[in-house]
Amino acid sequence: MELGLQNKKLLITGGSRGIGRGIVLAAARAGADVITCYRQESEAVESLTRELKETGGQHHVVRADVGEIEEIDRLLEEAKERFGSLDGVVNNAGVISHIPFEKLPADEWSRILDTNLTAAYRVIQQALPLFGDGASVVNIGSRGAAAGIPLRAHYTAAKSAMIGLTRSLAKELGPKGVRVNVVAPGVIETEAFDDMPAERAEGLRATYSQKTSLARLGTTDEIAGPVLFLLSDLSRYVTGATINVDGGI
Repeated sequence: MELGLQNKKLLITGGSRGIGRGIVLAAARAGADVITCYRQESEAVESLTRELKETGGQHHVVRADVGEIEEIDRLLEEAKERFGSLDGVVNNAGVISHIPFEKLPADEWSRILDTNLTAAYRVIQQALPLFGDGASVVNIGSRGAAAGIPLRAHYTAAKSAMIGLTRSLAKELGPKGVRVNVVAPGVIETEAFDDMPAERAEGLRATYSQKTSLARLGTTDEIAGPVLFLLSDLSRYVTGATINVDGGI
């Protein structure tokens, strides 16, 4: 049984680092053509572009800040020009900050919700004319949305709202053949751990490993697997679901 993603046209937001990068590369290796976006120039963007060229296929890495409606619309126009149609969308781009609720500024609340939630609304809405029968939307949520996380009220509010958006769209778009699901990661080992002091990184690994049934953190490939399943026809009777990929936290 194969995924059947060969030559599928996919839009994956926030693909230069972390979970998004893992999904982009896994999709490209599975034979899909991918367009992804990033917010600012970096070595990560350059290395992703190189890896995609080595993988083969029609791949495009585009600068677009999905926190801005105008840039989302421009990104979807580029997807239309490059691919003509889309078989799937992954709303992965996100931002986070850690602020006590009583000190949380209104503009920071808006920034987090705009990037983590409003962007998904706009991407899906603008992608609808490009979808054919059997198109799939995968929204990247967070296991923390159900648990709640101190200092991240704005982030968990956005990720919780993503579940409501997903379930409503699954019902509204289902008759049109479009499926909409959430993948909710737990604590995933990304390059963010490399960017922090080694002692702090090891402490976090130890703390969160003790909280999971599998006694370890997840990898980006272990998030990409369920995402590709939901993008494929293997999941054609799955919609409105939230799949927790958290090692049994």
